[in-house]
Amino acid sequence: MNPINIDVLVCGGGMAGTVAAIAAGRNGAETLLVERWGFLGGSATAAAVGQFVGWETEAGRRVIRGIAEEIVDNLRARGASDGHSHFVMSTGHRMDQVSYDPETLKIVLDELVTRAPAHLLFNTVVMSVARTERTINEVTVLTKKGPIALRPKVVIDASGDLDVLARASATFLSLEEGETLQPATMMFRFGPIDYEAFNAIPTPEIHALAQRGVHEGALARAALHQSRVTGTQDGWFNVSRVSVDATDPFDLSRAEVEGRRQAFAAANFIRENVPGCAGGRLVALAAQLGIRETRRVSGNYILTVDDLRRGRTFSDVIACGAYPIDIHPATGTGLGFETLGKDHSYQIPYRSIVPSGFDNVLIAGRGISSTHEAHASTRVMPNTMAIGHAAGLAAAMIAEGNIGARELPVERMQAKLREANAYLG
Repeated sequence: MNPINIDVLVCGGGMAGTVAAIAAGRNGAETLLVERWGFLGGSATAAAVGQFVGWETEAGRRVIRGIAEEIVDNLRARGASDGHSHFVMSTGHRMDQVSYDPETLKIVLDELVTRAPAHLLFNTVVMSVARTERTINEVTVLTKKGPIALRPKVVIDASGDLDVLARASATFLSLEEGETLQPATMMFRFGPIDYEAFNAIPTPEIHALAQRGVHEGALARAALHQSRVTGTQDGWFNVSRVSVDATDPFDLSRAEVEGRRQAFAAANFIRENVPGCAGGRLVALAAQLGIRETRRVSGNYILTVDDLRRGRTFSDVIACGAYPIDIHPATGTGLGFETLGKDHSYQIPYRSIVPSGFDNVLIAGRGISSTHEAHASTRVMPNTMAIGHAAGLAAAMIAEGNIGARELPVERMQAKLREANAYLG
């Protein structure tokens, strides 16, 4: 098969990559979205996270809008989400959320991408990358029909693990002394739940039950956190914790097995001990582990935790965030959780989605150029959707102008983002 020429190639159809493809397509770029599953959504669907958190400051100021909010509107229109709400975390903090049905989300994303328009190539993985100095010339993907060579003007690596850049010998950031990769979670759906009884459990009692579950070896973390599936009596539980390097195929395979073991142990404990759950059972397991952290690229700017805490402003801002610094330790059952202030938000610069050493590559998703601590906030899906929106628009502009990523007229891109209801502070 002859190589296929394309304006924008998006590798990875998680929430960041999907939004990037929508934005690129809407802005006139011939766009191809490559995804290893047979559906879109990544952590939101394959890992069944079940809720988007981190839309607003603690005081309620919304900092994520644009295409991300459009997705919420579409879910609500289908009865697959109740929209924005709040819950109290095990840490005692009040957190905003959008709970949703992962199955309906697949349909919503299909429709938004195809209407953008952008082309879809499912059940496909990146095999190899051909690079000439600062340019990726060709990406070869493996399909059911065999390898296909793609020749894009611009590549957006939205694979989460930054597989495209890894195959192109990019430079990645290392963990500092004392830092470890955040662990993964195996989500599971449990039900039916008597939510009247479940929601009536006093917070101290919930915490005591969670601690007891840890002590008995049934829970890997001291939490009974779940998000209700809209219109049902089921909830997706986020209570497991699996240490893993998800870029190591053997370690990832071991971790998938361990995640399922933890899920069944937790479901049994919940059924036997948690009020409102006696009639429930484990209904479904997520198709994959939910991965919090792997590679982080070395970009033209490394976003630091000090930037987040100080609310540093950037002339090349492309997205904002307000989610706390949320670090799950690789071992133990605790949680590092640092809120940023009542009405505090921070900015993410364009330079952090441009990998150093490349002229035609952008990042969308959790692997942007940031420190381990900053990543603990920027990694959540509303943030990555906002980043994806900017990356898709930027890629379309770069392809149209036949320019390098560093030559992008940032002020014009920012104006286009604001026209599309994105929030830049």
